[in-house]
Amino acid sequence: MYLSQARVNDPNRATATTSAPRARARGTRVPGTVLALGLVSLVTDASAEMITAMLPMYLIYGLGIGYLQLGALDSLYTGAGALFRVGGGYAADRFGHSKTVATSGYALSALTKLAFPLVGSAPAVGALVAADRIGKGIRTAPRDTLITAAVPETDLGRAFGVHRAMDTCGALLGPLLAFAVLAAVPGGYDTAFQVSFCLAAVGVIVMMAFVRRGPLPTPGERALSVRSRLTLLHTPSVRRCILAAGLLGLLTAGDMSFYIGLQHRLAVPAAALPLLPVATAAVFMAAAVPIGILADRIGRWTLFLCGHLAAVGAYLFLWTAPLTGWPAAGVALLLYGLFYAATDGVLMAHIAPLLPRASRTTGLAVVQTAQALARALGALTFGALAAHRGPGTAFAVFGCTTAVAIAAARLIHRPGKEA
Repeated sequence: MYLSQARVNDPNRATATTSAPRARARGTRVPGTVLALGLVSLVTDASAEMITAMLPMYLIYGLGIGYLQLGALDSLYTGAGALFRVGGGYAADRFGHSKTVATSGYALSALTKLAFPLVGSAPAVGALVAADRIGKGIRTAPRDTLITAAVPETDLGRAFGVHRAMDTCGALLGPLLAFAVLAAVPGGYDTAFQVSFCLAAVGVIVMMAFVRRGPLPTPGERALSVRSRLTLLHTPSVRRCILAAGLLGLLTAGDMSFYIGLQHRLAVPAAALPLLPVATAAVFMAAAVPIGILADRIGRWTLFLCGHLAAVGAYLFLWTAPLTGWPAAGVALLLYGLFYAATDGVLMAHIAPLLPRASRTTGLAVVQTAQALARALGALTFGALAAHRGPGTAFAVFGCTTAVAIAAARLIHRPGKEA
């Protein structure tokens, strides 16, 4: 899901450079670069979430594909851009063109929206999904570097909070726009894709016109090789954390399969599918800040594991389906939103202090890549189970095995002290 990436515990908070502009009237204004990047993320996320909300219905009811193909596309959606995260971050660090690298990622994602109406098969849709996610993978780290460079270190939390709030606003608007377009033009998937492209194009224009270029790296920073930046993985605590998080990622159902499974199991009208991510996003927005505060108090790793308990609850609830209709959907979506709120940024907040400061951005990209690849495989596994045994069995298997994996993750990684 692209609500993603919760939202104030950003990896770059501790790596602000001395070249950041001095705050004028510190504490009273957010730099224009941060607001511009927030607007870029708002319209881009609205565009992306239109696709996320509409794609399951388009694939199942428009192209007539089954759960196995849906799981494969879910896997692509989750993992296609994962390997490009490190590459995008390293390219921006190596050549000092964070804005150019980030803009190229936004432009690639925008072009995929324009191409969706031109294809009519699951493999072609899969190729476009992969290209869209590659664009996201390329742009994420350079975008956060631009935010970091725009403000002094003391104001980074507020700056990232403003950016993530605008990003989440876009994530809420996207499904609503998809629902409105399809309600106004029944079966008008091409129209919805065109609206999505227009939003993404606006994001590229704003990026090019209003976002300042970040500072150039020093010769010493440019000289760091990929191998030098990846030496952080030799730290035992980091390796154990990646292993435990990857294990849990393998048992995470893809969003598209989750929403389609919910619709089938709880007898929710198919036309309401684009609205289901809105409920998840609303829960995420409401819970992210209090959960973040709680994580600082009781331990971020503990809260990360508790977030997966919410996923267990959602999976088992959909397996047993004791209720149907909107009340039951509300329960499942509440649990699913809490899962994202307790895991999406909490893992990054937990592992960031374990990484060397000089390689923190690259290191966090590596952690995100490992988790994304694990979740991609999990989405594919869930889709295969749902195709052969039905969504109820898939939810049962994932719920029970995730509960066991939580206990295993607790044993694999035992943080002695959290930052």
